[in-house]
Amino acid sequence: MNRKLVLLNAVLALVVIYGGVQLRNEYKAAKAREAALRAVRISPEPTPPFVPLPNDAPVLPSGYKDVAMKNLFHPSRDPNVAVELPPPPPPPPPMPALPGFHGQMNLGDGPMALLVEKPGMPEKAIKPGETIGQFKLVDVNTNDITFAWTFNGQVARRSLRELADNTAAAAVTDTRSSPAASAPPPPAIKSNLGAGEPTAFGFRECLPNDSSPEGTIDRGFRKTIITTPFGKSCRWDPVK
Repeated sequence: MNRKLVLLNAVLALVVIYGGVQLRNEYKAAKAREAALRAVRISPEPTPPFVPLPNDAPVLPSGYKDVAMKNLFHPSRDPNVAVELPPPPPPPPPMPALPGFHGQMNLGDGPMALLVEKPGMPEKAIKPGETIGQFKLVDVNTNDITFAWTFNGQVARRSLRELADNTAAAAVTDTRSSPAASAPPPPAIKSNLGAGEPTAFGFRECLPNDSSPEGTIDRGFRKTIITTPFGKSCRWDPVK
C-alpha cells in the first residue's frame, strides 16, 4: 500500500515538474516576441493631400414643389390639369325675308297693313300686334313699317317703298313691252266659286272671278258687297 502511494506521488511530482517547465518556456517565448516587436521600427506612409468636400446646395422651397404637384393620391392638386371648355353656342340663324307690303287701310278701328308672308301667297290684313309668319307687326304709318322677329325679338324697321311688292307692276310692264301687248287679253271666265279662305276677322275672302250675286249663301256664309273709300270690296260674312 505504501508503495502505491509513493509511486503515485512520484508520478504527480513529475507531472508538476513537466507543466512548470512548459509554462516557463511559453513565458520566455512570449517575452522574446514582445522584445522583437518593440525593436521593429515602422516608417509612416505620407499623408494624402487634403481635398475639401463640396458644399451642399441651399435648401429652397421650390425644390419641394414636386411633392405637392405629383402626389399620386391627389392628382387634382396639379395646376397643369387640362380643363375642357364647353363648346361655343351655335351662331344665331339669319333673319328671314320680311313680308311684302301691298298697301294699308283704316276702316275706323285702327290702321291695317295688307301684307304677304311669301311671294305667291294670299295677302292678309294685319293690325299692329298681330303676327304673320315669323314676324309681328309693331307699327305702320304712311312712310315706315316696323316688324319684330318672334325668334329673338329683333326689331326691323323698313320704308314702305322698300317692302312694296312690285311683282304685279313688273308683270304689267313686261306685258306692255312684249309684242303680244297689242292683242286684247282674253275675257276672264267667271263662275260661282263660293266663299274663299277664312280670315282672322271671322269672315271669308272672295275668290277672283267669282260671279256669285250679292246675298248668295255658301257653307254658312253670305256674300256681301261693301263700299269703301277705295272702291267696292267683297267678303263673305257668317250667317247669324
